[in-house]
Amino acid sequence: MHHNLALITTIAAAFGLALVFGFIAARLRMPPLVGYLLAGVMIGPATPGFVADVGLAGQLAEIGVMLLMFGVGLHFSLDDLLAVKRIAIPGAIVQIAVATAMGMGLALYWGWTPGAALVFGLALSVASTVVLLRALEARGVLDSINGRIAVGWLVVEDLVMVLVLVLLPPLAGLLGGQSAGLAGAAAPHGIWATLGITFAKIVAFIALMLVVGTRLLPRLLWLVARTGSRELFTLCVIAAALGVAYGSAELFGVSFALGAFFAGMTIRGSEFSHRAAEESLPLRDAFAVLFFVSVGMLFDPQVLLDEPLRVLAVSVIILFGKTVAAVALVLAFRYPLNAALTVGASLAQIGEFSFILAGLGMSLDLLPAEGNSLILAGAIISIACNSLVFSAINPLQNWLRAHSALARRLEHGNDPTAELPMSTNQNLLAGQVVLVGYGRVGQRISQQLNEQGISHVVVEQNREQVERLRANNQLAVSGDATDPAVLIQAHIAHAALLVIAAPDAFDALKILEIARTLNPAIEAVLRTHSEEEAELLQREAAGMVFLGENELARGMAQHILARMGRTDNGNAVH
Repeated sequence: MHHNLALITTIAAAFGLALVFGFIAARLRMPPLVGYLLAGVMIGPATPGFVADVGLAGQLAEIGVMLLMFGVGLHFSLDDLLAVKRIAIPGAIVQIAVATAMGMGLALYWGWTPGAALVFGLALSVASTVVLLRALEARGVLDSINGRIAVGWLVVEDLVMVLVLVLLPPLAGLLGGQSAGLAGAAAPHGIWATLGITFAKIVAFIALMLVVGTRLLPRLLWLVARTGSRELFTLCVIAAALGVAYGSAELFGVSFALGAFFAGMTIRGSEFSHRAAEESLPLRDAFAVLFFVSVGMLFDPQVLLDEPLRVLAVSVIILFGKTVAAVALVLAFRYPLNAALTVGASLAQIGEFSFILAGLGMSLDLLPAEGNSLILAGAIISIACNSLVFSAINPLQNWLRAHSALARRLEHGNDPTAELPMSTNQNLLAGQVVLVGYGRVGQRISQQLNEQGISHVVVEQNREQVERLRANNQLAVSGDATDPAVLIQAHIAHAALLVIAAPDAFDALKILEIARTLNPAIEAVLRTHSEEEAELLQREAAGMVFLGENELARGMAQHILARMGRTDNGNAVH
């Protein structure tokens, strides 16, 4: 009967050891995921003692990837994706090319075949979506412009990897491996036919999700929500995520993760999207742990003893080579230093697509077993170090700003949107409102100010958004408001009011501190989602603080009192 308990024992051992080692890692002030990886190593086939079912763990981890990407899609609209397309598409393609070239060069130096070197380089070029999302969520920057650029970048990487996975089997013969797939694929017309079919499938999938999915899935959620059953609603959410992911993989050949992402993005238009995100959150967290455990199970520690220099070289490419390339690319697109460092840190790891690509390369006799071990070692090291890389962003950014004139010039000097045009009417820059953030709340505030003829300067990190505002004759500056230079360009010294429409309390305090240094008399208006953060802001004498729930309740109460013919003090409305 024990063979029937493989699933239970795998889950129990994975969660139990993940809890123990995760707790130890947290006590040592290390990221808990380091403990999850170590738990996987302990129950993997490379270490003595209990060995969990690797296949089952991998499937459970895949469910976690799907649920996590589904959750990202719930917070990532098509508009968000299109807003960063000018940097995400070319940036991802160039970064893949650069990272692949570095990996190929290293493999060719070791004496590998060109085919093996190509697969190895491609495996090092693509980052893990799971690791990225956990890192962005932990730091509360998933919904920021930097987070959207990073997520959009990885979506493009996933699409490229889908194409690679489809084309690699028919091209294997040309690369020195065993050809698979289409007969005669070595012929040019066979390759082009495969390429055309792949593109057609991807386009058909995206079109179907955007045209049909945006109507069908929100309608389905609405019908289920009308039943009043929380269990049915949760079931509907999970079924939509997994069902669309599986269907997209089977019918269109895209990855499970990409299918789940688009499922979430189509549901975002539903009024129940927030509830759907909350209902799926516990499962997303639980299965995400299994992903890290499954990665650890695949790792053979012996490679660290046998090939330490090669492991070090691979780790350097992942942690530093890819990061430097990504930072340079983002700066080349004239984005701020903070955005460049965030994207660079996001890509300083490899994950699930790398494992899939390595496995496919071995099955086609392209990649040697040593290559797979090195990829896994690089994944373990890079994932474990990723939290440390993210933690180094702010100190490195501050150091570069303080000690490098080049860094300051790269951040502001080459970007025309980082400062107001010389032709700006100076009368509009005295007693004006400085509005930080141009999201949904910021847009409504700006609209009201324009209707009342109140001069204001918008500070927004999204360069494309700033360009659109300037095209409509709106004063706007691109950049991170926590950088004093950005607020200086918004003429904060002569402003009458600072409005921070972004909900991050800690960034708000930084911005306010800088603003009051430059203009001690300035008044401030801030917003937050949390009562605790509201109390923190009020204790710091931040100014007028608006809490979303309070304002919603006040608006509803005023409407009710007006309908009932009363005011707040019980008198009749006049």
